[in-house]
Amino acid sequence: MNNWTQRWDDRYSNEEFAYGTAPNNYLKEQIEKLQPGSILFPAEGEGRNAVFAATLGWQVSAFDISAEGKNKALKLAEDNTVEIDYQVGELDTLNYQPEQFDAIALIYAHFPAEIKSAIHKALDKYLRKGGTIIFEAFSKKHLEYLAVNDKVGGPKDIESLFSIEEIQADFPNYEIVTLEEKEIELNEGLFHNGKGSVIRFIGTKK
Repeated sequence: MNNWTQRWDDRYSNEEFAYGTAPNNYLKEQIEKLQPGSILFPAEGEGRNAVFAATLGWQVSAFDISAEGKNKALKLAEDNTVEIDYQVGELDTLNYQPEQFDAIALIYAHFPAEIKSAIHKALDKYLRKGGTIIFEAFSKKHLEYLAVNDKVGGPKDIESLFSIEEIQADFPNYEIVTLEEKEIELNEGLFHNGKGSVIRFIGTKK
């Protein structure tokens, strides 16, 4: 996993924010419908979504494998006069508690293909019954968009991308509020620009 960590440290080590400092549009739209509580942001990078949630009054936990990402996130939190609990490491090394969270937000949390489903299944135990998953990430169809415009970003191997069927399989014990594949226009910092294809999922844990 060292190359993987190095890749993200390199991306986040510049002064400029790789994906901007504004929250993801879908996250913003969905989180504003929920009553603030405790929320977890896996693979949270430079913290734009976590910090936004904190400004709404959420108690925010976040993690990533990149220490550079954490540094940027804590600076962004400070600039917004909020606090977030940000840990560096892989999920199984972190000490979250069963049913600790009211919501989990997976926003472009593209884990390596061989562990992505296992991480989704592991995250489930940290969400309380009745809690909400907010998910947006690139779909398998996104490769067609990448072929046209490299600047839209996202993984280039189909195994790291998502399908509706995979989400259904990874989160079987959820009432599906929304689950769709959708073409969207991204304008997020340096690395997410242009049309792409995403999977969007809102689920409530049964």
